Amino acid sequence: MIDLLAAVLALTATFAYINVRWVRLPSAIGLLLTALLSALGTKLAAALGLVDLSPVIRVLQEIDFRETLLEGMLGPLLFAGALHVDWTVLRAQRGPVLLLATVGTVLAAAAIALGLWSLAPLFGFSIPVLWTLAFGVLIAPTDPIAVGALLKKAGVPPRLQVTITGESLFNDGVAVVLFLALLGVLVSGSAPAVGDIVKLLAIEVGGGIVFGLALGWVAVRLLRAVDNYQVEILVTLALVSAGFSLSRHLHVSGVLGMVVLGLIIGQSGRAVALSPVTQQRLDEFWELVDEFLNAALFVLIGVEILVLDFQAPALWLGVVMIPLTLLARFASIALPLGPLRRRYDLPSGSLRLLTWAGVRGGISIALALALPVGPVRTTLLAVTYVVVCFSILVQGLTMERVAKRLLSA
Repeated sequence: MIDLLAAVLALTATFAYINVRWVRLPSAIGLLLTALLSALGTKLAAALGLVDLSPVIRVLQEIDFRETLLEGMLGPLLFAGALHVDWTVLRAQRGPVLLLATVGTVLAAAAIALGLWSLAPLFGFSIPVLWTLAFGVLIAPTDPIAVGALLKKAGVPPRLQVTITGESLFNDGVAVVLFLALLGVLVSGSAPAVGDIVKLLAIEVGGGIVFGLALGWVAVRLLRAVDNYQVEILVTLALVSAGFSLSRHLHVSGVLGMVVLGLIIGQSGRAVALSPVTQQRLDEFWELVDEFLNAALFVLIGVEILVLDFQAPALWLGVVMIPLTLLARFASIALPLGPLRRRYDLPSGSLRLLTWAGVRGGISIALALALPVGPVRTTLLAVTYVVVCFSILVQGLTMERVAKRLLSA
């Protein structure tokens, strides 16, 4: 375990240094691009017989990407993201956020699933309907980790930033719950009753929100009782790590729990429990945690290519799914939110910007890796990689330019 951690730290530091020193792209994009190019170059060198990949592959195979992200990184990353959300603006934009995180996620998943089911036979793949639905659910949620810093740099208005970030924080919880329900069907081979699915959603989603509220209540009272920033930072770290772990045993959504906890500490905690010094130190600490975990996540996405064996038809299917995914994203925004754009005071061009800002990230890859092992999983994993890499590299690199053009029109 120590050797694995040392290897991840060394890789992350190396690629971060290369990006800052020479590549000079936004952190997430530069790290992913550097890691991808390094991995592909290493694969080419191995194919030419210049290097032996077996020691590297053995180390990478010991890293459970799904477990590392979903059970290790995700809780702290979502808490850190929610900690800096302006609650006043989020409350004003709660309508669009909830519509996009629920109705929008379901619409996008259904449209993507239908598109994959229709297109897969053209590339020689026969993908069962349930598997296409699982793919739709895992690729539908946007990634708050990937998009947050890009929106700030692009100069997007605060209310639109909060709408995009808030949707990204909450739709992860909805998508994970839906995915787990579909995964249970794929593993067991028997479909549960509609009532059982509704019950699961209610317990996971509702329970996650209530759990986050309870943790937030405890957090504010603990933090208000002391005035020592080292101890207060330690309290937040303990609540995030222990709370996320406890949520799994309670069978509630730890994703939503951490988002709610972050919002409470970021709002109520700042107002009644944290001194100015503690607020500054707490922000600095969680920004550092956010930056490091982000860096490690995108490096892992890049180097994971070394242990995955993708076939050309699956990669081409992924390329074709890129525009379809974008169209599904636009439809999932325009249908529920289009008629209400004036009511929520969304600027002109906001629907198209919301579409382009729907960056996919590590959560989609982690969920794809959780699918039952087999040829269909291999195909869907390849498609997921293509869509995610395009999303981060192309949408991410052009975010600032697109935002300025759409919002100035």
